[in-house]
This record gives sequence, C-alpha cells and structure tokens, in this order.
Amino acid sequence: MRNFRQFCQFFTPRSSNKRSAMFPFLLLDAFTTQPLNGNPCAVELSPATRQRLAREFNQSETAFVNQFAPGSTEFTVRFFTPAEEIPLAGHPTIATVTALLHAGRVVLPASAAALTLTLHLLHGPIRVDVMPPTGSEPPLVWMTQRQPVFGAIHAPEDVLPLFGLVPDDLLPGAPIQTVSTGTPQLMLLLRDHSALRRAHVADAAALGRYRAGSDFFSPHLFCLGGATPAGHKGQHPPFRHSARCVGRPRYGLGYRRYGGLPLALRLYRFAQFSSRART
Repeated sequence: MRNFRQFCQFFTPRSSNKRSAMFPFLLLDAFTTQPLNGNPCAVELSPATRQRLAREFNQSETAFVNQFAPGSTEFTVRFFTPAEEIPLAGHPTIATVTALLHAGRVVLPASAAALTLTLHLLHGPIRVDVMPPTGSEPPLVWMTQRQPVFGAIHAPEDVLPLFGLVPDDLLPGAPIQTVSTGTPQLMLLLRDHSALRRAHVADAAALGRYRAGSDFFSPHLFCLGGATPAGHKGQHPPFRHSARCVGRPRYGLGYRRYGGLPLALRLYRFAQFSSRART
C-alpha cells in the first residue's frame, strides 16, 4: 500500500459571483506506486465550503484540514463524499498525512525518530505515526484504528437481493453485520471472486430505504483472496481479500484491487494498517 502524489494545483469554484476564491489542494492516489491507479482522494489544505467542494471534486472522499496552530502536530480533519460527511475513512487519512508532508505542514524530526500526529475527526481523535524513510523507501505512515464496535446483524434475505446476490453467494457461516472502527460499514463476506464481481446495486431506491432505516453508513462487500497474484500472496493471511465499496446508492459500486491489504480488519479485530507515503 503506497501513496503516490499525483499533482497539486489551485481550485477556483464555478460561481455566479464576480469574485472567486482560490483553494490549495492536493489530489493523491493511495495504495499504489503509480499515478492514476489506486484510490484517489482530494485533500484541501485550507477552510472552504466543504460539501460543495467535495461535490465538485467528485472523489470517493475529500479531506479538509485545519492545523491547530503553526508548528502543531494536531489537525482538525473532516471527510466528505460528494453527497455527505463521513466520520472516518482509511485511505483519505493516509492521503491527508502524505499531503501534509508534501506541503511542509509537518516535518520529520532531524533525529530520524518517528513523528506522531493527532487527527481530530468528526467523532474524536485518532493517532497517525510517520516512520522515517529507509534507504530508497519513502516514509511509512501508520494509522491506528479505533477498537471495532459490532452492530446489528442483518438478514441475508433482506440484504443480498439489494446487490443482485443469493444466499449461496455468502461465505458459509459468515454473518452480515454492521462493524465500525469510526464509520459503520455493512460487512458482507462473499464466497469467492465470482460472487464479488457479480455484485451490483440491483435497486438503488430499495438500498437507500434500507440504509435509511439501518445502522450503517455504507456497504462493504469483500471476499478472501487477493485481486491480483501479488495480492493473493500477501503477508496478511487469512486477511488477503478483494473488496467492493458503496457510498450512497446513486454512486454505484466500484471494484477496488486492494491486493494484500487487510481491509477485513473491521470484521476480524485488526487494529492497524499502514502505507508508504511517497511525497
């Protein structure tokens, strides 16, 4: 998992007003070493009209960052999808720290010691540690997840048809359950890659109604085994898996090739994941 800085520029929102504002931002690709791959995230480094900007960027999430004071290692960070605020998200957290490093808002200690940052999110703080680069490797960013909170268990006959699936598509014995380490996710552990690839939003309106009456922010469909040969041979057995994530139904399903990333951490009580932050 790596972050690769794609590009940096300024954004002028379209407006009928005669005066327009300029906002510095970074657009980063997380979990990849190549630009235009991985999971993109926009990081806006000054106060702004958050929801409107997130809708304009149209990324899965946009991060908005305010520093407590010059030189501080504490930041207020808020994440927005194009439709609404999300309490916490993994790859935008890694992307935010990468952006702060690149922009010079934080500097690694000259002593080669680790740097610890505190990000104050919508529902409280989280810790992020930045390890110094080693050799040709860039800094290593560690995000410490909150302890998982296990929510409602959902009936397969209610949930699976929303994604064009049937009970046999679930991994035998796996519950459909809401789990949160900051953002409640509806976790669906599917039998195999075939079931995962067949998943789709069969009825967006029905999914919206079910979500409105339930306890999750977005569904997370996944199966064990990496999405690529390299990912399938990852270092986190049995947590190698591929995943599909859904925000609001209007944005549909997107297939994400996480390779060896243990995103099943929310279900299996993992506490941390990391990324190399290439600035």
